[in-house]
Amino acid sequence: MLRPRIASPGGHVARIDLRNVSKTLKEGAAPAIGVAGRAATRAVEDVTLRVPDGQTMVVLGPSGCGKTTLLKLIAGLIAPDAGDVRYDDVDVKNLNPGERRIGMVFQNYALYPHISNRRNVLSYFMFRKPSPALDAEARVRFERTSELMGVELSDLLERKPTTLSGGEKQRVALGRCITRDASVFLVDEPFANLDQALREKYRVNLKRLLREFKITTVYVTHDHHEALLLADVLAIMNRGRIEQVGTAQAIYHAPNNTFVAGFLNINTGAPPISLIDGGAVPQAGPETWVGVRPDEVEICRNARPGALAGTVADCLNLPPRSTMLVTIRVAEAEVHVATATDQGHRPGDGVWLAFKRYHVFDKASGRRLEGHDAGLN
Repeated sequence: MLRPRIASPGGHVARIDLRNVSKTLKEGAAPAIGVAGRAATRAVEDVTLRVPDGQTMVVLGPSGCGKTTLLKLIAGLIAPDAGDVRYDDVDVKNLNPGERRIGMVFQNYALYPHISNRRNVLSYFMFRKPSPALDAEARVRFERTSELMGVELSDLLERKPTTLSGGEKQRVALGRCITRDASVFLVDEPFANLDQALREKYRVNLKRLLREFKITTVYVTHDHHEALLLADVLAIMNRGRIEQVGTAQAIYHAPNNTFVAGFLNINTGAPPISLIDGGAVPQAGPETWVGVRPDEVEICRNARPGALAGTVADCLNLPPRSTMLVTIRVAEAEVHVATATDQGHRPGDGVWLAFKRYHVFDKASGRRLEGHDAGLN
């Protein structure tokens, strides 16, 4: 049977499209839900998503939301129950994973323990029919990979994976992914097992590599800092669904709902948003939440039109940027305010809050109804 051929990155990289993709996983021995003796978990539900040519999409979401399942569906490691996965408008459900020209880095690295790291890096060529042309291609790709990754990879090549630390295994796994010269990179939290210093270092290295390759990449993580560093475009995921897609700034300033507003955080050390009952805000209404970011609130010592009265509940210094996080109680809610300096506020002080920007959400659905700039006036 003739099968569609996916173009190699020598011509162009792939655009990935998921159309109404769903997947239910069967696990455990819990009471049956649909299948006798096994529990059914809807891991991915009706996901429609486009990963643009040559860009890095980071799928960001809490643990257990379905990120890794989504990555496996794209890779062809598992088949969807409904919907389809396409590369450049080619439905790939009839292609074996090995025919999809994918380079994948797993969270546990998935190296071959019994062979050298050099052979791990070149493992793509181990499963193809030997020929002088293939040997020459392997040498060229290996040299390119070694040049890109430098001494951090070359010092490890003659050892075996069982002798490596987590950071060293990560380098070999990434080298293997690059050497495949794939159309698509799929990356599953490869830094999760590294200490903080190594995570910071290799995130920057990976950013450089992705910029060098300009290859379509799907990267899944629950780490906000990692997502903000690596993403050309973000997809926020929750409970098997994609809640919102866009740049970090666009999502932060116009979240689709309260989950997205409360999950994506670009202010280290401060809660992402405070929600106030709309009944306490004359411009909103009792069936709504009013959401405000900690960097979009001004604390005033004197009343002003449209400002909300509150009481200082707590003041916390957040080094090393000398940011002060002030918690203000407004009615039954706590509003967090990030200020650049200590303005002398103390618990028990009466203050007023003016909002530079705020969002109104529907209480029942959590959906964002509207956003406002320039305060509550």
